[in-house]
Amino acid sequence: MGKNLGFVRAYYTVALACTGSFLFAYDTGIIGGVLTLKSFQNSFRYTEKQKSTINSNSNSLLQAGAFFACFFVWPFTAKYGRRWSIALASFIFCIGAIIQVIPTHSVAAFYVARVISGIGVGMATVIVPMYTSEMAPKSIRGKLGSFFQGFFVLGVFFSYWIDYAVEKHIPETSDSQWQIPIGLQLVPGGVLGLGMLFLKESVRWLAKKGRHDEAMRSLVWIRGGEETEEVRAEMAEILDGIEAENLATEGVTWKEILRVPGNLHRMCIAVTIQIGVQITGNTSLAYYAPQIFQAVGAGDNSLFISGFFGVAKVISCWFFLLFLVERIGRRWSLIIGAFLMGSLMLIVGILAKLFPPDPDATTISSAGIASILMVYFEAMCYNMSWGPVPWLYMSEIFPTRIREVGIAVGTATQWLFNFVFSQATPHALDSMGWGMFLMFCIFNWILVVYAWLFIKETTGKSLEEMEEVFNSRVGLYHKERPLDEQVQNKHSTERPTSTMRFAVIYVEG
Repeated sequence: MGKNLGFVRAYYTVALACTGSFLFAYDTGIIGGVLTLKSFQNSFRYTEKQKSTINSNSNSLLQAGAFFACFFVWPFTAKYGRRWSIALASFIFCIGAIIQVIPTHSVAAFYVARVISGIGVGMATVIVPMYTSEMAPKSIRGKLGSFFQGFFVLGVFFSYWIDYAVEKHIPETSDSQWQIPIGLQLVPGGVLGLGMLFLKESVRWLAKKGRHDEAMRSLVWIRGGEETEEVRAEMAEILDGIEAENLATEGVTWKEILRVPGNLHRMCIAVTIQIGVQITGNTSLAYYAPQIFQAVGAGDNSLFISGFFGVAKVISCWFFLLFLVERIGRRWSLIIGAFLMGSLMLIVGILAKLFPPDPDATTISSAGIASILMVYFEAMCYNMSWGPVPWLYMSEIFPTRIREVGIAVGTATQWLFNFVFSQATPHALDSMGWGMFLMFCIFNWILVVYAWLFIKETTGKSLEEMEEVFNSRVGLYHKERPLDEQVQNKHSTERPTSTMRFAVIYVEG
């Protein structure tokens, strides 16, 4: 019963934390549709010529806020923990959402609100993957780590259909048409902030801070409420890993991060894998799905087609995280996914070139239907590879002592290039047309080579075993040893000792 209860608590904890990912996705998905609504344009009093600029700025300012948030949330979470960091992120996001929903009729005020919401979203995208990886059992860490993308696609799904619903059922003369989709952000925002107050703090953060009794209580709770030998052994592995790291490095220094080959490798992967997420082209699809579907011939049905686009994402992502992620591994999912995405982008580009959409058409052409299906398949491939895996991979590869800075730098990279692509996509659609899909095809095939050469397989490894995977200077080896007497006494306040004792060795180069 204890192990089953532990799995239930782990799923619940990760699902609640990943409401932060839902927020991130809902906000990015909703804004693309809201900006196409005539009611929004009328309320904020801008012209048709200003539309592309408003679109770019509304998205890019959120990314700007998120980018800078990555750097101040790192020392905050290192000092105050994961729970309070996520709760603060939720509070800040809700402030921005409230300002956005007020009919100020001021584009400048809307921009300010987007920056504030971006700060909250940016904080959440750093802490949520970190918290979930630190709390998940290693046997299902891949599945739980992929919840970040699973909740992301749920957020996109709801955003598309809510945009479609308000366009069809609320008149464009009413501000409610754009206020409802934006205001609904407050629901998951409130759930996230309040829910985190009732969860346990990260076991590894507590252990790193020397709060071993609290760490043990947190681990016992998340593993089902029973202090079994397996739980005590896991606690000992965590404590020994932290001690070995500290003995080898005497704390975190930039010299350690940059000059230890294993750490530099991981830092480079955190940066490059998040750049890879953006150059797949799927961020552009997420932000501007209605506009992109118009470009391939959807006409006035773009919001409706975008809604089913969200359905395809949800089905593919949840199928992957429930049935495939622990079977095919991180590396091969990235390789296969990038190859398929590139091939599908090439087909879309060729169709758009040979059969350009007719702006005066009242129905969708056969070529348009084929293009839409290819975009659907491309998004499904993404949500079974480069959607969930980079967040999972980045959250699990770093040792405890540099996990905050590593994930913060990787997430900041994601937001920086998210900013670049959100700025460029509307203009690329206008100027490049079908060439934009060809560009993304080339980028995806480059990612095939990247994943083959640089991504190491981490499936089935504990967070402490990542030192061996990346040949870090802090190598850990196992030595059989009888359990200490205090392990036999479940009420002991002394540090538990496992049968697997760790020692530090140094691996040169």
